[in-house]
Amino acid sequence: MKKLFLIIGAPGSGKTTDAELIAKQTDKITHYSTGDMLRAEVASGSKLGIEIESYISKGLIVPIKIAIETIVNAIKNAPTDIIIIDGYPRSMEQLNALDEYMSKDASLELASVIEVRVSEETARDRVLGRARGADDNTEVFDNRMKVYTEPLSDIQTFYKAKNLLHVISGEDTIEEIVAEMRTFINSKII
Repeated sequence: MKKLFLIIGAPGSGKTTDAELIAKQTDKITHYSTGDMLRAEVASGSKLGIEIESYISKGLIVPIKIAIETIVNAIKNAPTDIIIIDGYPRSMEQLNALDEYMSKDASLELASVIEVRVSEETARDRVLGRARGADDNTEVFDNRMKVYTEPLSDIQTFYKAKNLLHVISGEDTIEEIVAEMRTFINSKII
């Protein structure tokens, strides 16, 4: 059985960096981001990849059903039984689609949803401080925070009710956050 860990957090919370570092520390964990999975499916030249490309090439959002199928394919073909996906779900629609799929597939288990929690001030300082691209400005940051926070309480409520939500402070150093997250993940895979 494959065990899935989802990592959610505000822009600048460090969720991708944390997940990448944990996966690099062991050959037992595979890390994916949703965008990387969609691009890999396109690169594979599969029928699904061709369909995804038809949306991406026009600048359209990939339909939820296709995104879920891509995520599940990546999980099933992962070289390890422990998979971390960061930045998913971002909406109740995404949450419900994944939950519905996983309820029908006994080979997959959602082990936990880890929320890397930071204050908006910390997130803003990190995103605007790194200024890696055109999307790292105040207006875009404010919109990204709004998109993240609007469905957050519903997402938290859903996973709390299933006893799957685990919150980690993202205010500490990267080393401390990664160590805490790794210890938690290890406690769920033994």
